[in-house]
Amino acid sequence: MFKLLDRYILKKFLGTFFFTLLVITTIAVVIDTSEKADDFVKSKLGAWDLVTHYYIGFIPFIMSMIFPLITFIAVIYFSSKMAGKSEFIAILAGGVRYNRMLRPYLIGSIFLAVLFWLASQYWVPRANEIRTDFQAVYVDGNSSYNSDPYRTNNYYLRVDPTTFVGFRYYDTVNKTASNFFMQKIRDNKVYYNLRAEQIRWDPAKKDWKLTTVVERTIDGLRETMKKEDSMHLNLNVQPKELRRDDYLKDKLTTPELHQFIHMEEVRGSEGLNTFKVELFHRDATPFSVIIMTLIGAIVSSRKIRGGSGLHLAIGIVTAAIFVVMDKFSVTFSTKGDFPPMLAAWLPNIIFSVVALILYFRTPK
Repeated sequence: MFKLLDRYILKKFLGTFFFTLLVITTIAVVIDTSEKADDFVKSKLGAWDLVTHYYIGFIPFIMSMIFPLITFIAVIYFSSKMAGKSEFIAILAGGVRYNRMLRPYLIGSIFLAVLFWLASQYWVPRANEIRTDFQAVYVDGNSSYNSDPYRTNNYYLRVDPTTFVGFRYYDTVNKTASNFFMQKIRDNKVYYNLRAEQIRWDPAKKDWKLTTVVERTIDGLRETMKKEDSMHLNLNVQPKELRRDDYLKDKLTTPELHQFIHMEEVRGSEGLNTFKVELFHRDATPFSVIIMTLIGAIVSSRKIRGGSGLHLAIGIVTAAIFVVMDKFSVTFSTKGDFPPMLAAWLPNIIFSVVALILYFRTPK
């Protein structure tokens, strides 16, 4: 049951957090608007269209980026103000135990962490889908460094443990490609080979239609060949999976991301650490809200000569260290062989130890 102390600290905690989040998000929107002003003009979209086609996705995205840091800064700010007024000294002198004083911080951080976790699993990916679709068409498409987004040269895929396919010049608009081949392997030997001049997605049958087909079945020294004008083939590959999407990991909800990683592992795809780190990150980052809240409360509840200014400086430096450590661990995983789960959770592990050290060294 909430008592006066809980309501008092929670009101300051949540009020400061949401106000700071709103202010920083507004500043981010203004900066982003100034940077993309030329792209907005070239898009020829009205103000309402920009809101519904871009900012409705951008705002949740930027909030998710700064959520843990804003929590930390908010705790540092209002707690240092309370410490400057000797409120914590009065609370502890009144017989309230130090652990009891930290309870509203813990309650508030858990509430924010659960809210952030739900958003990271489902809401933010849907917002990212809106934002990145606009980014790909109206921003990346205007870049002189961007190649034609509708064509790629060659594709090689492993559709299951024994089947490999490849084709050239896949057109993502018409969903067609040329020079298709498929090979099936058994005991490290090719026993089936299929080639076609063209492959096209058939939306009615939800499979691929091949034209000018040549099939070869190999059994030791015997080979059987069959030619057909056309045939339908189920490759267990959807057209959307073939288009290169640099924002794919941000657009998939957590169940979709699980399914995507599973299918790519079945196909033997490499370079999945980026997606695995993103998957684990969606659990690790909300947990960091709790850790950063406790560190902020422990550090800023002490009355020091520098006041809130020194507390804020400590908070900003600590937040910067956390971000740098997080970026380094993610980079080592995506570019190297660092385990994805450890990469996502390493900053939390280290800062949990820091929180425990600060807790035991704090006068109570």
